[in-house]
Amino acid sequence: MGLHVGLTGGLASGKSFVGSVLAELGCFLIRADELGHEVMTPSGEAYDAVVLEFGSEILNPDRTIDRRRLGGLVFSDPSRLDRLNALVHPPVRARVAALAEGFFRQHPDGIAVTEAAILVETGSYRNYARLIVAVCRPEQQIERAMARDGLSRQEVLDRLARQMSLQEKAKYADYIVDTAGPKEQTRERTRAVYESLRELVR
Repeated sequence: MGLHVGLTGGLASGKSFVGSVLAELGCFLIRADELGHEVMTPSGEAYDAVVLEFGSEILNPDRTIDRRRLGGLVFSDPSRLDRLNALVHPPVRARVAALAEGFFRQHPDGIAVTEAAILVETGSYRNYARLIVAVCRPEQQIERAMARDGLSRQEVLDRLARQMSLQEKAKYADYIVDTAGPKEQTRERTRAVYESLRELVR
């Protein structure tokens, strides 16, 4: 049977880059955060429940969910964030499982990698054969997030304050990929992890 691996990190820690390198090397990459967006589209499994819970003020004129407005409601209120996660995570988990199952049917000795933001916090890291955590220095997270997302320093600090620290997440990791250096270095470190995973499948 193939290997299903979890990949996580924190805000702007480089996990998506690590995921894309693993995909280049031949892994089947499942981006759970993208599936989270899909289940909240008007035809998605969580759409009706999310609109019912948070009200029509989260909707754009075309009835799609304004994720920034929704984020504003939940990020400052942990109980509402928990509520949103409870509505979105079950259909996302079901999609991840279906995608992985389909992949392993065709590639019994393949490696599937599910990239997700809160694998450790939800305890779902336990569902994976191995866990990879992408880490860098907190200052780098701040700089990268400001540059990438157009956020102010304070907005980034607020988000980081609500996340488990990378140092804490790293304690759960089977593999740690330090993304602090140049991209080429991160690529090499990711390749080393990939080689190790391939050995496990063999």
